[in-house]
Amino acid sequence: MTSGDRYRIRAAELNASARCERNPEIRKEYENLALAYLRLADQAERNSENDIVYETPLRQDRGEDPV
Repeated sequence: MTSGDRYRIRAAELNASARCERNPEIRKEYENLALAYLRLADQAERNSENDIVYETPLRQDRGEDPV
């Protein structure tokens, strides 16, 4: 299961909580959280398509002061 899938599952859980909530203010907060998790899911999918490799720069030990 990808991280995007996990975010979507959490969004579905929050939507279910919103549907059961009687207080309209709390219901709206659940809905807003669900939307935020859906945005996180989309971002996680985009991030998974990137292949970033970090290479540590070579250390220069020549006795010189770094500028």
